[in-house]
Amino acid sequence: MFKNLFSPVVINKTEIKNRIVYPSLGLLYSYDRKLNEKYFNFYAERAKGGAGIVTVGPVGIDEVGSGFLAVAIDSDEAIPSFKYLADLIKRSGAKAWIQLFHAGGYSHSILIGKKQAIAPSAIYNPYTKETPREMTIDEIKEVQEAFINGAERAKEAGFDGVEIIGSAGYLITQFLSPLRNRRSDHYGGSFENRVRFVREIIEMMRTRLGVDFPIIIRMAGNDLVPGSNTDFETPEFAKVYEKAGVDALNITGGWHESRVPQLSMELPRGGFAYLAGNIKRSVSIPVICSNRITDPFLAEQIIKDDFADMVCLGRVLLADPYWPQKALEGRVKEIRPCVSCSQGCTDQVFAGKPVFCIANPRTGFEGERNIRVSNSPKKVMIIGAGPGGLEAAATAAEAGHDVEIYEKSGMIGGQLKIACKPPHKSELYELIRYYNEMLNKYNIRVNLNTEADISMIKNKKPDFIIAAEGAEIALPPVDGIDGKSVISAWDILKYDPPLGKKIAIIGGGAVGLETAEFIAMKGTISPEVLYFLFKYEVETAERLRELITSGSKEVTVFEMLPKAGKGVGKSSRWVLLGNIDRLKVKVETGVEVKSVRDGIVKFVRDGKEDIREFDNVINAAGARSVRKIADKLEETGIPYKIIGDSVRPAQINDAIHEGFLSALNI
Repeated sequence: MFKNLFSPVVINKTEIKNRIVYPSLGLLYSYDRKLNEKYFNFYAERAKGGAGIVTVGPVGIDEVGSGFLAVAIDSDEAIPSFKYLADLIKRSGAKAWIQLFHAGGYSHSILIGKKQAIAPSAIYNPYTKETPREMTIDEIKEVQEAFINGAERAKEAGFDGVEIIGSAGYLITQFLSPLRNRRSDHYGGSFENRVRFVREIIEMMRTRLGVDFPIIIRMAGNDLVPGSNTDFETPEFAKVYEKAGVDALNITGGWHESRVPQLSMELPRGGFAYLAGNIKRSVSIPVICSNRITDPFLAEQIIKDDFADMVCLGRVLLADPYWPQKALEGRVKEIRPCVSCSQGCTDQVFAGKPVFCIANPRTGFEGERNIRVSNSPKKVMIIGAGPGGLEAAATAAEAGHDVEIYEKSGMIGGQLKIACKPPHKSELYELIRYYNEMLNKYNIRVNLNTEADISMIKNKKPDFIIAAEGAEIALPPVDGIDGKSVISAWDILKYDPPLGKKIAIIGGGAVGLETAEFIAMKGTISPEVLYFLFKYEVETAERLRELITSGSKEVTVFEMLPKAGKGVGKSSRWVLLGNIDRLKVKVETGVEVKSVRDGIVKFVRDGKEDIREFDNVINAAGARSVRKIADKLEETGIPYKIIGDSVRPAQINDAIHEGFLSALNI
């Protein structure tokens, strides 16, 4: 089915069994710069799942360049643990790669012992909000040597290849960029001088490692930062890398400080494949493509259409490490989806916390959360078919229990049915698709349009009950909020009713802002129409930009907190707020809404009362738990567990993880 994706490829003289690469992603499973069991279990699982290459990293080459949040290979004492990991990966069926890392001016002083970060030039860095120190020539040579030493240790540890990180705004990219490199010596100024730092690293690494040891560099296809390198310059860097001795190029998007979404659902699937294709046309060595390659059909097409020779599956293999194996065996529908939410991965890294996955409760817990077939199968009743109930059902059934679900609505999914409706959130529907496949695989009985009650429970006599009743829209203490003229945000997203021109939304959290974006998009042109108008030059670029951002509704959001966006992850919050701003949604913060009767919103800010009139008022002020059954389960005398929003309104990952654990502990 995917003959290109699962054909072998050669890097240098090393044959890789397929075209799938698990790339370097920060995991933060230790804070002492050392590998441990969590790392071993994590990487072994990705190798067992069928990836051709499993990349360990980022791995620091010195303390100033990586701090205590990355594991390091900066001394010979680290070799034994890395050897154990390389052997583990190779025994599990993949080639073992290692990514060598130096952040340069992206190092936060708090992470490197309050030392000042080093960079090509002493230029303020908006990512860290600090100014690094300009490197001396001696320091340049020391860092270059650290890269080579790290590579030599990796080879001694038995890794099949090394990758140099030359992307994302880290040290090498800083040398390449005229935005961050203002040096006046032979490491700055001209193209030849700016590329000298990395070219020398590659040449020395090739000499010291030998001609047959594979070297890859991960590079930006476009820095995506005004004033830095674009996809017009990056092919020239690629040519230098190839000539210097690199065996393959791993192409990704831009810098961390870029204001172009690179990981979120906002980016279309495979949206940066063109960057890899642009590089591939300039070199003769294998090229690897990255960013939002979520399904095997897309991965196959990227390779078939010659955008790249291989594909990186990063967060995708967090969600399902067995993606490659399932695709190879034709079990595509069984792949647990990555929904590109970044909540368990990127947001965790930014917060300095260990990575997990909202959709896969085992990610980061591979050594402890294992499903075992029960020796004494139970009859399990699950109340509610939201994400928590569905995960509980699938897990319990896999463990051999007899599972039956009772859902009061006519469709599975719970709040996922609402969450996938705002613009660019449709990936969340993939979870419903996946769980539907699990229901079919394990022959789980689902009773839709059936509201469970105590008499039913007593009649069915289950051995164990999992209550996942979910939540409902909350009613804040606002006069008129329960009136017929007020519509809940959930009903807006679920039913898309007709609305007037002037819209007020009460609540500026995640649901409120996403609902605002959903409404403000009404009256704008679709991507297909935009493509047509652009292709035939019907309108100017300025007019097209106006047509995709100026809709038919005037939306105002009222939020009592000083800032809107509570509950939105750090890595996606700026994207949502940027969209809100582009769509000309007014966001009133620090206000207390007193009344919403008859479309008239009365509110107070800084002690002053104001009144505005709207055609529709929408309540997006939060959620409250539903416990119609949960509070009565004690009287049944049957063992039970209450999970998800029924415990307290929370995130999707809380429901899924609690559902998994509740089934694991039946």
